[in-house]
Amino acid sequence: MTDTMPLVLVIEDEPQIHRFLKVALTSNGYRLLTALNGQDGLIQAATQQPAVIILDLGLPDMDGLEVTRRLREWSTTPLIVLSARGQEQDKIDALDAGANDYLTKPFGVGELMARMRVALRLAARAAAGTATPTFTVGGLHVDLAQRRVERDGQEVQLTPREYGLLTVLVRYAGRVVTHQQLLREAWGPGYTEESHYLRVYMGHLRRKLESDPARPRYLLTEPGVGYRLVDE
Repeated sequence: MTDTMPLVLVIEDEPQIHRFLKVALTSNGYRLLTALNGQDGLIQAATQQPAVIILDLGLPDMDGLEVTRRLREWSTTPLIVLSARGQEQDKIDALDAGANDYLTKPFGVGELMARMRVALRLAARAAAGTATPTFTVGGLHVDLAQRRVERDGQEVQLTPREYGLLTVLVRYAGRVVTHQQLLREAWGPGYTEESHYLRVYMGHLRRKLESDPARPRYLLTEPGVGYRLVDE
């Protein structure tokens, strides 16, 4: 086993699943890293930079959907959910939260390996746009792994909704993000027509992050289209 073999982080608290995946993954050319709960999984994901994450939804300390949402605040690592929850809405919720794929237990090794290969190919194509855990432009600094925002060296307290909106803009820094995309990713798919929410919360963000909210330096409006967070 060498360091060139893809590293897979398994966030799962069932010992029998750990044993099964260890055999399946190592025999197919992967290295294995394990976490028994969501918090440890988030730390391992930030520090070890796995190539793929396999996640169970039923964790002892937090729901797997929350783990997925937190990961997607700063990471684009392919994430495959393995869960005993097999209802259609469970799958929709996981995919909407940011999972790349969903397999219901029990599952076949061949199918898991095939889906992992697909996830790795897609990640390789998007590698140039992979997000990093920190973002800095001018006096604005955002540490996505630590959920910390600073302006000119001073920590800024954001509400969960304000922070969620900012993290979407950080992920697409330098690019125009449409109103619909911002609403879908920050609020959910049922809010894509509620553009007045964006005006209100963008105003809140500018008051907290801009030295002159009327003449924003970082959070720019693209009239009729959306918003852009400058990246230089």
